[in-house]
Amino acid sequence: MTIIDGKATAATIRAEIKNSVEELKAAGGRAPHLVAVIVGHDGGSEAYVASKARACSEVGFESTVLRFDEDITEEELLREVQRLNDDDGVDGFIVQLPLPRHIDANRVIEAIDPSKDVDGFHPVNVGKMAIGLPCFVSATPAGIVELLRRYGIKTRGKQCVVLGRSNIVGKPIATLLMQKADPGNATVTVCHSATPDIPEITRHADIIISALGVPGYVTADMVKDDAVVIDVGTTRVADPTAKNGSRLCGDVDFENVAPKCSYITPVPGGVGPMTIVSLLRNTLQASLHRQGK
Repeated sequence: MTIIDGKATAATIRAEIKNSVEELKAAGGRAPHLVAVIVGHDGGSEAYVASKARACSEVGFESTVLRFDEDITEEELLREVQRLNDDDGVDGFIVQLPLPRHIDANRVIEAIDPSKDVDGFHPVNVGKMAIGLPCFVSATPAGIVELLRRYGIKTRGKQCVVLGRSNIVGKPIATLLMQKADPGNATVTVCHSATPDIPEITRHADIIISALGVPGYVTADMVKDDAVVIDVGTTRVADPTAKNGSRLCGDVDFENVAPKCSYITPVPGGVGPMTIVSLLRNTLQASLHRQGK
């Protein structure tokens, strides 16, 4: 059994990105510029945006965080999006989700210039991904594919089960693994809340990718020997033994499932670190394109 080390893999990729930035600047270009837009004061969003800013600094990116009060109107936010679309000094930007209830998140996402949509959420990028054209792929699915690639995990002809059908993880990772690519060429089954007898389906899977957000959902009796298990779940649960009284818990009962696996990701330290580094890779790609490199 091999534990897939997302933290170490992400560190390697950050070093590669930093080297690319140095080469870009040496050739007369400018550092990539990523902007994060955050509305309101959600603690989780604040922490995530802060980690993105630290990652940008580490690889030599310019980064800007734009904060707006929760009572900003939808039209005001859309004007900010358009301003960023028009700013030639901005290579990519993200609007941190969730947004306040009075703002239509889909309308905001659709207003983003697809060439600056480094989150990969715009329908243009989603559509291009679906038919295998170059595009920005959303960060978590891109990170999963990169882990499979760097660990040499074969997907061609494999039975893959994706648990969850979200637009951010489930649907795009299923699409990517079906593509004529490497990793790809898998036979993919997507299970969700209306799927009967999920354990019977997962027991036949060579690869299980769980993105449900249900702590401990995947148990040992659901996994066949030598399966690959990718755990995307990150739910904070109470833990009186932890320093702050809680800990992150994945969808997989790691302690009991891991001994059966050929490869497995831990939580934390598996898929999570790959999400931000994938965003950085998208931003670098956007910057190189914008600067004609």
